[in-house]
Amino acid sequence: MFAASLLWVPFTLLAAAGQTARNAMQRELTAALGTVGATHVRFLFGFPFALVFLAVVLLATGLPLPKPPALFWPWVVLGAGAQIVATATMLATMNDRSFVVTIAYIKTEAIQAALFGLIFLGDHVTLGMVAAILVATAGVVVMSLKGKGAAEGGYKPVLLGLFSGAMFALSAVGYRGAILSLGLPSFVLAATFTVTVGLLMQAGLLTFYLALRDRAVLREIARAWRPSLFAGFMGATASEFWFLAFALTSVANVRTLALVEVLFAQAISLFIFKQATTKRDALGIALIVAGVALLI
Repeated sequence: MFAASLLWVPFTLLAAAGQTARNAMQRELTAALGTVGATHVRFLFGFPFALVFLAVVLLATGLPLPKPPALFWPWVVLGAGAQIVATATMLATMNDRSFVVTIAYIKTEAIQAALFGLIFLGDHVTLGMVAAILVATAGVVVMSLKGKGAAEGGYKPVLLGLFSGAMFALSAVGYRGAILSLGLPSFVLAATFTVTVGLLMQAGLLTFYLALRDRAVLREIARAWRPSLFAGFMGATASEFWFLAFALTSVANVRTLALVEVLFAQAISLFIFKQATTKRDALGIALIVAGVALLI
């Protein structure tokens, strides 16, 4: 029987697969909806699915709807806000670099998550972690050098990708803090409730922003409801599995294993977007993979 303590492993793998599919769909929507519109899609169309997931969990467990403590709210606000910024900058980076290379930049999140874990959660940083950070950073430097594999836009997409990874790391720390603050007997309910609250905040905030600043984007989102619905479903499903993993183990563990997303992205980049990966990019990706392997 698979040990319950290791359930975070399949949860993370399923989340990474779902997130790769969602990222690919959002990338295609960016051209029609813009960066903010494509970012909004994952939250607006993901929230109804999160409500369904929560209803199913409540019925299955027989537990009442959680009453979150005061500490829950700053954690979930950090998670939701950082995720909005992370998603927007990720899509902006994809406009300048190939899909797989963008994901590779963002996957330095695993290293950054270890650092944020030290700062916010008091997690220890070993010499092995320091070595992993150096190796992974070397991979990013290789990929950002001028020449083959460098972006025409210079270092802007590199910095955007790294910043996006940092925001994803902060988001993960915030959400794990929110899940743990609930103190529920069911980790599934704690994770699902946090997903739902986070998506509600994000969908409400971005809808309000677009209603004030660019209502035309809201109309375009409504017209593109079919592909947006799929992106929302994949986003909510991926988030559910991410949060289940966060409920069981550290953010560093989850985001380290999540590096398999680079391999999923490589396949999508090659077979769907027809984007070749240069030797320099491949070397950089290999170094990032090696750095995260050392982190384990």
